[in-house]
Amino acid sequence: MHTNSYYHALDIGPVHTEGNLILAPMAGYTDRPFRTLCLEQGANLTVTEMVSTEGVARHNDKTTRLMRRAEGEEKLAIQIFTSNLDSLERCLDQLLAAKPTIIDINCGCPVPKVIKTGAGSALMKTPEIMGSFVKFLTTHCDIPVSVKFRTGWDSEHENFLDFAKVAMDNGASLLTMHARTRAQGYAPTAHWEKLAELATYVHTQYAGVPVIGSGDVFTPYEAKRMIEETAVDGIMFARGVIGQPQIFRQTREYLLHGTEPVALTAEERKDFISRQLHLMIENTNETLACKEMRKHCCAYLKGIEGGSAIRRVLMTCETEEDYIKALESLS
Repeated sequence: MHTNSYYHALDIGPVHTEGNLILAPMAGYTDRPFRTLCLEQGANLTVTEMVSTEGVARHNDKTTRLMRRAEGEEKLAIQIFTSNLDSLERCLDQLLAAKPTIIDINCGCPVPKVIKTGAGSALMKTPEIMGSFVKFLTTHCDIPVSVKFRTGWDSEHENFLDFAKVAMDNGASLLTMHARTRAQGYAPTAHWEKLAELATYVHTQYAGVPVIGSGDVFTPYEAKRMIEETAVDGIMFARGVIGQPQIFRQTREYLLHGTEPVALTAEERKDFISRQLHLMIENTNETLACKEMRKHCCAYLKGIEGGSAIRRVLMTCETEEDYIKALESLS
């Protein structure tokens, strides 16, 4: 653990971040508009939704758009998922044209349609293939490569230490582990003791490679506790940031100064929803943005008095004006 502060800079190869709070890649959530909000709230590094190397290689417009930076997004990790070296080789020129700050390899996604291709957490079964991806990238470009993975395929095959060794021996500059197996999905409780085991191993054997922890961090308190209990170098917020991008600002203040987080006011919730929707419309179009915004609204309004009634109205909104009118009742 860093002795100076819970909140501190990270050096990821030649890349320097001001702090150690990172936005996780989440399909359907970490698009440019949401990343913008998180950056405004203090995220030190953002990661794209996962990008198919095959889609990039085939010049698929929808896939390529996922790699675009948000305005003011100085540091951006592009997360790729792939199952074979050929696909990675064919996409490299376009991937580099997007000018990623970091290239992250997804070895943790548990979704069946990803796994059946041999990508995502299926790579936990084949560390040598993951290693070949890392080696190819570190050989052919000077951009730091990171690997995001799980503790293993299932409880009978928890190979995260061996997996980490293969990644680092092939040149990985950053490791992020979600402290669950593929079989566990997102429940039950994340096994933070495995993060502690990983951090100890990496800090001992591969000094200088940061280890980032992920899994069950929904509040600043849990962020601090994860750092205390595991000695990870930083926190990656995933489900815990949906509907509360302010968790970056609150966590930074809590880690630095002990400032207790305060729940958002109704007005602040409205501001977040309105701003995110407006950014989403600019990013795509009003019809699509208004549909996509509904899932975010459910998260923003979770647990507040009268929230369910407002959510029901928001689920029918089809224009930005509809949203503005519906949100007027939130007070």
